[in-house]
Amino acid sequence: MKKFILLVAVIIFQFSFSQQTEFLKIRKYRLGYLDDKIRETSGLDILNGKLYTFNDSGNAPELFELDEAFGNIKNTLTIHAKNNDWEALTNDGKNFYIGDFGNNGGTRRDLEIYKLPFENGGVQNDSIMKISFYYPEQTEFIPKYTKSDFDAEAMIYLNGKLHLFTKEWKSKSTSHYIVDPVISEKQKAEKTESYKTNFVVTDAAYFNRKLYLVGYTKKTEVFLNIFTETESGIFFKEKPKHYYLGSALAVGQIEGIAVDESGIYISGEKFRSGLGTSQPSLYFIPNEELKD
Repeated sequence: MKKFILLVAVIIFQFSFSQQTEFLKIRKYRLGYLDDKIRETSGLDILNGKLYTFNDSGNAPELFELDEAFGNIKNTLTIHAKNNDWEALTNDGKNFYIGDFGNNGGTRRDLEIYKLPFENGGVQNDSIMKISFYYPEQTEFIPKYTKSDFDAEAMIYLNGKLHLFTKEWKSKSTSHYIVDPVISEKQKAEKTESYKTNFVVTDAAYFNRKLYLVGYTKKTEVFLNIFTETESGIFFKEKPKHYYLGSALAVGQIEGIAVDESGIYISGEKFRSGLGTSQPSLYFIPNEELKD
């Protein structure tokens, strides 16, 4: 009897999962493996039709232009800013914004975003602006590695503001904060909404009134949520389209997403575990592959 009940429970779970989650395994959409110079790719963005990425903490402050066909490095730009823990990349059409706000331990008090003027394919290093902020809800800075809710790796530019989406290890949710890019003094990030993702969010993209959030679980499951903007700058009032993209064991630790009219670019850094290793990769999902 117990075995029968267990079997029924498994069937119900699988049925429920299949009803709520669409499968879009990205392994078949791999464009190529990334150069070892960007094995810790963290953040992905498109500016003037060109694709850019960078590495996270412990790496040089460099921005890499990628070949959209295979993911090869086309150009390397040196940035005159410190890479404490770069995690997100976005732009307003004229400037790049680099989110130096990785905070896995929940102890950082120096959360910053660099504004990089970009002209003729180059960064104007002598005009870089630093935007500092803090989370007003955070009152403790005790080390809580992978248990803090005040980490972030995702950011978009919209309506003249920077929109951050937190990587909440404890709550398995994401909170939407707004930061004003024209304020140079340290400012408090304004919390506007939250959503229970059940995975940690590692990057974001915005295109055509849709917000794209990617991330993973401790079980190596990789997911993509696509939200519709119901009001200006508001995304979490309706349930998103929810896609399962595969396991990090096969596709890497997904850390970057960028979207344009042709489709979705996704990047994953090198992933190591006791079960194996996957190489850093770049993927492209054509728009027609997404179900309406």
